[in-house]
Amino acid sequence: MRRKLTSIFFVLLLSFGLAGCWDARELTDISIAVGLGIDKEDDLFQVTVQLIDPAEIAGKMLSSRSASTVYTTTGHTIFEAMRKLTTLAPREIYLGHLRIVIFGEEYAKEGILDALDFMSRYHEMRTDFYISIARENKASDLLKIITPLEKSPANKIFSSLEASHEFWAPTKGVKLDELIASMSSEGKEAVLTGLYVQGDPEQGTNMANVEKAASPADIKVDYIGVFNGEKLVGWLNKEESKGVNYLENEIKNSMKWVNCEKEGRVSLELIDSKTDVKGSLQGNKPKITINVETEANIAEVQCTTDLSKPETITAFEKKAASKQESILNTSIERAKELEADIFGFGEVMTRSDLTYWKEIKKNWNQIFANELEVEVKAKVNIRRTGTINESFFDDVKKKSEMSE
Repeated sequence: MRRKLTSIFFVLLLSFGLAGCWDARELTDISIAVGLGIDKEDDLFQVTVQLIDPAEIAGKMLSSRSASTVYTTTGHTIFEAMRKLTTLAPREIYLGHLRIVIFGEEYAKEGILDALDFMSRYHEMRTDFYISIARENKASDLLKIITPLEKSPANKIFSSLEASHEFWAPTKGVKLDELIASMSSEGKEAVLTGLYVQGDPEQGTNMANVEKAASPADIKVDYIGVFNGEKLVGWLNKEESKGVNYLENEIKNSMKWVNCEKEGRVSLELIDSKTDVKGSLQGNKPKITINVETEANIAEVQCTTDLSKPETITAFEKKAASKQESILNTSIERAKELEADIFGFGEVMTRSDLTYWKEIKKNWNQIFANELEVEVKAKVNIRRTGTINESFFDDVKKKSEMSE
């Protein structure tokens, strides 16, 4: 009997641990935010949230209601503005499922340290969302755009950033941990990809924007913003932006084209790229040596050429390598103009000569801009030429000319 009572006691004791989460909240009690925008309005923070309507997201029936709702308010701090949103939103706003955080360009130029502190400190926020900048726009304007294909505009931006980072070299998906690490590092500056409205922003806020095959307005992911410390100091164009991902070994799959011998182009699919960066001292001046080796396939040929000949492949490899070196040098020169070492060359010099680094680290961005010598060497290996070697391009062209 005693053994039986003891067993019952332990079962009851263990059952207290199965009572569930004491602070759990029902879905009907919260509003799920998937997008967060931070701007500055005079001396106040302007915070915008994009909330999803779960019924519209999950629903299979056509509806005239938008799947998301946007609320905006201001406060002396970001947290105050967040709490003031409860005067507009019908339920408590939950930030645990954020997909995208957008900084307005003007706010980013003033410095984003306040936002980083809030995001890293706030207990409900995870770190798996992307962070970006509204180029020549306010963050609130971008979050109001109703996008096609994705019912949630924030999910559309998240997916675009993820896909473009994977397949298009001029963009970069940056999450909170990486951003803070870059801004905290001695010898490296941060970057964030830009977002802007392509088309008519006013039409983009109406449901009619998704009722046409070609939407009047959409959100484009392009360009890379450069930071010096916590402040945005400038932008890299599309070509310059490619250099950032090359130098950080982040090229997973991309493309480039090179000119044929006479006219037309050959498109190359870049399937792998490895970059080796080394630092050294030449006298009293720092030097960075970069070696990039890229694997590529021929994806498209717009000219007459015989790809079965080794010399033809070698010629295209040399042209591609030369173009790659040019892109990297252009990207580095632009970063020097902005006095922002976004490539982490300072970190390389730290590993190369710690004594030297300790002497110059306070002035590194100026040394990077004015004294650092960078040598770039690129090599491209074309592995596959596709299912045909000799192009029928010229034969078809001649036939067309004869029939005219």
